[in-house]
Amino acid sequence: MSLVVSGHRALPGLPVLLRRHWPLLPLAATVLFLLAPLPAGDATASGKVGPADAASLLLAFVCGVQALRGRVRALTPLGVLVLGTPAVGLAIATMTAGDPYAALPGFVRYLQVFVLVPAAVVLLVRDAAEFRLAAGCFVVLALVQGAVGVVQYATHTGASYQGQDVRAVGTFGPGDVMGMATVVAYGLIVATAVGLAPGLPRRVRRIGGAAALVLVLPLVLSFSRGVWIATAGAAVLVMVLAGIRRALKVLLALAAAGVVLVGGLGVGSDMVAERLTSITQVSSAPDQSVTDRYTMWAAAESMWRERPAVGVGLKGFPANRDGHSSLGLSSGSDTAGAGQAYLRQPLLSPHNMYLLILSEQGLIGLIALAGGWAALLVAGLRRLAAGEGIRDCGLIAIGLFVWQLTDFLYADIGGPSTVLTGVIIGLAAWWALPSPQDAGPPRGTAAMSGAFGGAGARGRAPGVAARP
Repeated sequence: MSLVVSGHRALPGLPVLLRRHWPLLPLAATVLFLLAPLPAGDATASGKVGPADAASLLLAFVCGVQALRGRVRALTPLGVLVLGTPAVGLAIATMTAGDPYAALPGFVRYLQVFVLVPAAVVLLVRDAAEFRLAAGCFVVLALVQGAVGVVQYATHTGASYQGQDVRAVGTFGPGDVMGMATVVAYGLIVATAVGLAPGLPRRVRRIGGAAALVLVLPLVLSFSRGVWIATAGAAVLVMVLAGIRRALKVLLALAAAGVVLVGGLGVGSDMVAERLTSITQVSSAPDQSVTDRYTMWAAAESMWRERPAVGVGLKGFPANRDGHSSLGLSSGSDTAGAGQAYLRQPLLSPHNMYLLILSEQGLIGLIALAGGWAALLVAGLRRLAAGEGIRDCGLIAIGLFVWQLTDFLYADIGGPSTVLTGVIIGLAAWWALPSPQDAGPPRGTAAMSGAFGGAGARGRAPGVAARP
């Protein structure tokens, strides 16, 4: 296992690779540990520390150790402000909550996802090679979870949907029906960006394009309307940023794949058609899930109006929900299948991240969190439009971040895959907020060719020239 560049041996083997990039092992584990299945019958992972969460805590610890040793990227004042401000808003929401002790678990969770994990990613990912390694973990996770989901549909061992156990949920189980759809969407966006990015070897682009096409099937079989919308929007944006001509080719390929899968092979055609039609019926003839969502949105807005500055406090939405909801709200959602008996799952959040923040943290929390996200998005788009940095990293970061911000319109944090939200914010911040150390030509784009075929590593071997 070696790579010879300019007459010198680069990457002599796996031990050298691990020595150079060992701080990234907890980051890779944070993503890949989501391959571990939830215990059968466990309808929710709320309040529990899973393997991926434990890995994220190790990631934060390693970042702290490396920071003390002076071996992390330097942050600009803007980076410190964007990454640190959410902690202030969270502290205020916790202290002003009706029951600060009950709000404390929420403070820890939010701090993990929106402060510690993003900061650790920004500080530990030193170059494009390591960024690509982190992004590649999303594709691996998506392919494995997607394969499990397709098998569940084919063998009728998935979650219950319209009376049949056909909904693809991967190893997340019916209690987290959005889990598999979310991680598959992440992998599809990364693969699409790799398939379209200029500057990467043709072989790598073809592999990325093939992976994106493969991931379309499990995404369809998840029957998750919100994920479909977010994925379509983010993928189209990545295509446009990569170039109109490339975008048209990919859109034609995706359309052909959809026709073959749904029209030709009849893969879930009736259910997919019904699910797509329901997207346009949210006002004329909404199903109960849509009615519940609108009712909880109204409840969240009512909570905010009651305490506009600081909200009702972290973890305060469930306790205040019934006092602000109409009679149209059901008692919960039905879950069954995939190894779990029928279970009624309570509705504990408004399924809109922005309204959840507004209701529990008020305007202070919304400005601290969403304001920082808006700053990252604008800075990232400006950097990509200016042609700075390595383009494929920018496409991946912007694609994932836009997907997450779009999904937050009808989803919020919860479940084992929540920790990936922090990783994605970290990757977006890594791209949008370049370190002062990054000035000058990009480092290490020849070594580590296995990481999407052209990214470099720390400490290049002598004579290894960087490729643009």
